[in-house]
Amino acid sequence: MNINLSTLTITRAHEHLTHGDFSVRELCRAYLDVITERNKTINAYLEVYDDVMQQADRAQAMIDNGTATLLTGIPCAIKDNILIKGKRASAASKILEGYKATYSATVIDKLTAHGVVFLGRTNMDEFAMGSSTESSAYGVTRNPHDETRVPGGSSGGSAAAVAMHGALIALGSDTGGSVRQPASFCGVVGLKTTYGSVSRYGVMAMGSSLDQIGPITRTVTDAEIVFNAIHGVDPMDSTTLPDAVREAQTHIPKVGTVKPIIGVPRSMLAVEGLDARVKKDFEAALEKLAAQGYEIQDIELPHVHYALPTYYILMPGEVSSNLARFDGVKFGFHTEGKNLLEDYNLTRGVGFGKEVRRRILLGTYVLSSGYYDAYYNNAQAARALIKHDFAEAFKKVDIIATPTTPSPAFALGEKTNDPIQMYLADMFTIPANIASIPALTIPSGTVSEGGVDLPLGLQLHARECCEDILFAVGKDFLGEANA
Repeated sequence: MNINLSTLTITRAHEHLTHGDFSVRELCRAYLDVITERNKTINAYLEVYDDVMQQADRAQAMIDNGTATLLTGIPCAIKDNILIKGKRASAASKILEGYKATYSATVIDKLTAHGVVFLGRTNMDEFAMGSSTESSAYGVTRNPHDETRVPGGSSGGSAAAVAMHGALIALGSDTGGSVRQPASFCGVVGLKTTYGSVSRYGVMAMGSSLDQIGPITRTVTDAEIVFNAIHGVDPMDSTTLPDAVREAQTHIPKVGTVKPIIGVPRSMLAVEGLDARVKKDFEAALEKLAAQGYEIQDIELPHVHYALPTYYILMPGEVSSNLARFDGVKFGFHTEGKNLLEDYNLTRGVGFGKEVRRRILLGTYVLSSGYYDAYYNNAQAARALIKHDFAEAFKKVDIIATPTTPSPAFALGEKTNDPIQMYLADMFTIPANIASIPALTIPSGTVSEGGVDLPLGLQLHARECCEDILFAVGKDFLGEANA
């Protein structure tokens, strides 16, 4: 059977596999062939695993003996900061060159139990610091829709892998939009989960109070299937939410009586730097939702304009702490100096890239004596205000909608010398991480540049633990409700 990867979903692949239309080996081979053809220029994958077919055989055995789930045999790409025991993991940094994981992340163990096939590890911004996958120590990743443009970041490799049909699903990490922004740029679906809903055990930490693992897929239904497989309490991660907490939150009565009410924070659409074409596409998406029976209300988020500066104080502070462990002594890259201090300086100076060094220095500064109260404590207070704004808004509406990004994918090299402009690419995605709420990006349209249709995304937010509402509205918008 000729496998049409462009129309394949998890459910369709499962049906074909269980009916014997093709085997797991044949499905994996179809994706590997695409990787062989396209990865030479896209650079989505840093490594394709040499045991893919052995994994495929184990998945096939589950299908043959009747123990398969929807995810059995599904080819998956894994961001290079998620550990798989015995396999290399570098977070796209020289400082972890040659490092092999000694244990697997909880999300990997959960997917392994379902018989998912891991194709390889994907490129990313170094230690997830970036919005374009240009800060990787192993070369840039290119957008499959236009190879002169970025795929977004920091999970750009995972998004590009799914967009180029080099994987059916992928996992990424989202600290300030690192799943949603590249998903939008690449025209696929990306989910930022509620903080604490998915274990972070076995994921290299960047900003511990912000990081969340989420799926990148071609459909909302597929994102839901992956989320249902990976979420849940984990004794190895004390920040994961107990099942009782999730259950109580999920069953909060919905505000809307027929369909969820959608709120629009109009002040966010008046920001400088928002592409007029993005705004037009967003208004068209709202019109479509209204035509589908959703009530649209304007809302206020009075302090949301502080989200970006708040993030760029809190995140570097956590970065400076989390990356202190990479000193060239315990594991990874090492440069010999005249003494221990010089070992540290040389190892970190050579092993870390420019953006990582910038954020470590910034974080160390805001945490230093004399500046902690002025910066870090004030940022924590601003975070509390932003969380309160969202909580108040969700008393009136069920969903909050914004564009996912302020522009379509920008050109390679366009913003590398202007960190502030690069940071502004996350202006719409950062608030969800600050507020610890779930957010979903779905393809909403395209704009034409240079004869190429560049994807745009619609972003939907919900209250904590209400991913179910995001899935329902997302599937309705994309026509998946009855698929």
